Amino acid sequence: MTAPLDGVTVVDLATLFAGPLAAAFLGDFGADVIKVEHPAKPDPSRGHGPARDGVGLWWKVLGRNKRTVTLNLSDPDGAALLRRLLADADVLVENFRPGTLERWGLGPAELHAVNPRLVITRISGFGQVGPYARRPGFGTLAEAMSGFAAATGEPDGPPTLPPFGLADSVSALAAAYAVMLALRARDVTGAGQVVDLAIIEPIMAMLGPQITWYDQLGYVQPRLGNRSNNNAPRNTYRCADGRWVAVSTSAQSIAERVLRLVGRSELIDEPWFATGSGRAAHVDELDAAVSAWVARRDRDEVVAAFEEAQAAVAPVYDVRDILADPQYAALGTVRTVPDEELGEVRMQNVPFRLAETPGEIRHAGRRHGQDTDAVFGALGLSAEELAALRERGVL
Repeated sequence: MTAPLDGVTVVDLATLFAGPLAAAFLGDFGADVIKVEHPAKPDPSRGHGPARDGVGLWWKVLGRNKRTVTLNLSDPDGAALLRRLLADADVLVENFRPGTLERWGLGPAELHAVNPRLVITRISGFGQVGPYARRPGFGTLAEAMSGFAAATGEPDGPPTLPPFGLADSVSALAAAYAVMLALRARDVTGAGQVVDLAIIEPIMAMLGPQITWYDQLGYVQPRLGNRSNNNAPRNTYRCADGRWVAVSTSAQSIAERVLRLVGRSELIDEPWFATGSGRAAHVDELDAAVSAWVARRDRDEVVAAFEEAQAAVAPVYDVRDILADPQYAALGTVRTVPDEELGEVRMQNVPFRLAETPGEIRHAGRRHGQDTDAVFGALGLSAEELAALRERGVL
């Protein structure tokens, strides 16, 4: 079976985390992804988070389906070798601070002179232009500046950041989408182009109509905890066994089923119950009704009762629950991947399924520079040339 991106070569120069994850998404569907790391300074994700026997586990996910090479791009010989590598590539993914590649003679003008069909994907904290362009940027800063942190957390608590790379992950999906659009445009025009993705933007696009609300009404999204200002009841509720469930009533019919289930059907006849905003204005009363009912029952009993009533509920899972859940098992959400260092490692699978050309995780992240000789040897470098470049720190 031919994968959708068979024959597409992606050169991944990026680190931490949006760029490497975007390249991984492309590799999941058949692209030949060549991960370029500095000879003496590997991708920092190799050392982020827990490790087993000295092997970084985060890298095993970010580095999946990639061949790994080492190259010092700040050395003129290293820059020249990258240009040779890109001459027949389709996509470059990079996240250096704006101006860095240009300083090395690797800016878009130089690269398009070598390969006019190249899609150059530039991911940075604040984009390639503007007063903040040269600032160091990370997903945390995007979560703060996008409006996400200001709207997240309890009403009387501080702005809250997620405990994982949310902005980076959203940017990775956006970048992979942008690459596919640029490749499609190349099918029409024959020319590559530059993708300029600022990490502060994709997460803002996911936050709903906050800008339109403010523009038209002067309304600023407040922190609401787990509640919503669009409907109620919507919250997390603690069960008798100490576990939690989440309830959503975005649809009017679901809200009615929930209130009948918890024995408060008289509230359905209130005039304010007929709209989501009306229910949100009476959230304390609705939350109290659901919370009291849930608190008297174990989680499994709550979930079963909601399912029988065709009301929307979900248990609040941690990773142990995920691995034991039959729905995730049916979807194949978790994949066991072969690995040379760890034997096998479980990780999230490709996040969607194509009926005829599905994606696949073929292997986890490989060792630092494992494929250097094979990749650059294929460009015509002899064993002696490779050894000399390695001795000089270029490889």
